[in-house]
Amino acid sequence: MLSRRAILSLPFGALAQSAYPVIDIHQHTPYSGRTADQLVAHQRTMGITRTVLLPAGSKYELAAGAGGNDTVIELARRYPNEYRFFANELPDIPETKKVIEKYLKAGAIGIGEQKFPVECDSKAMQLVAGIAQHHGVPVLMHFQHGTYNLGFERFYKLVERFPKVNFIGHAQTWWGNIDKNHQQEVMYPKGPVTPGGITDRLLSDYPNVYGDLSAGSGLNALVRDEDHARDFLKRHQDRLIYGSDCSDRDGTGQGCSGSQQLAVVRRLAPDEQAVRKMLSLNAAKVMRVE
Repeated sequence: MLSRRAILSLPFGALAQSAYPVIDIHQHTPYSGRTADQLVAHQRTMGITRTVLLPAGSKYELAAGAGGNDTVIELARRYPNEYRFFANELPDIPETKKVIEKYLKAGAIGIGEQKFPVECDSKAMQLVAGIAQHHGVPVLMHFQHGTYNLGFERFYKLVERFPKVNFIGHAQTWWGNIDKNHQQEVMYPKGPVTPGGITDRLLSDYPNVYGDLSAGSGLNALVRDEDHARDFLKRHQDRLIYGSDCSDRDGTGQGCSGSQQLAVVRRLAPDEQAVRKMLSLNAAKVMRVE
């Protein structure tokens, strides 16, 4: 395996592993102690063409040591061919609108990762969705029962209130709810999936709802029942978007959920066109990245 220094010295795209762009819509810098240079090497090892950086707000660091708005701008300016960035702020503080709009005007292509302890259909989240609607950008939300974006069963209300906003769902509660029989307290469910869960219905019923395949939760959703996953990827191939959201340093192997998810999507998708949709075309459609 090449050293990080050797990888960083390679020309952009030298480690690409497909004939078309691979867009990763979910990464952070820093992330659980990983540096910006380690992230760049990680993404190049995975063969990522474009990466979207998701900043933290002014508090909490997304519970992962993630950097704020200025950190993602700095890396995107260092590597303008490889990185884009979102804007973010806590949704329920007086500065929300001012901060988010400041970074949207600076070039952010979306809002998120919204990972805060608020009700998912609250006035605070309506404010965020309203900003997104005004600026024509998507919102990426982390759903975790009892912790972040609470009341997932009511999320459809926000979706219906803002039909022009593309909402991208992510994390444990989002992915657990592909299963009609999901128990909300379980973060990483195992075993067979019964179609028709809340997430499955959202993806089927609302044209402005998308799923972020990232992290251990997204990977678990596919590998827990691969027969279901094949049908799920086929049915929702126009609504699923690849993200990695892994904090390892290598970009390969069992410690890297991002590289594992790439392999799983390529193996379980119905055909090469569906793979291309999930790895690049859907991202390009939902946000200004290609």
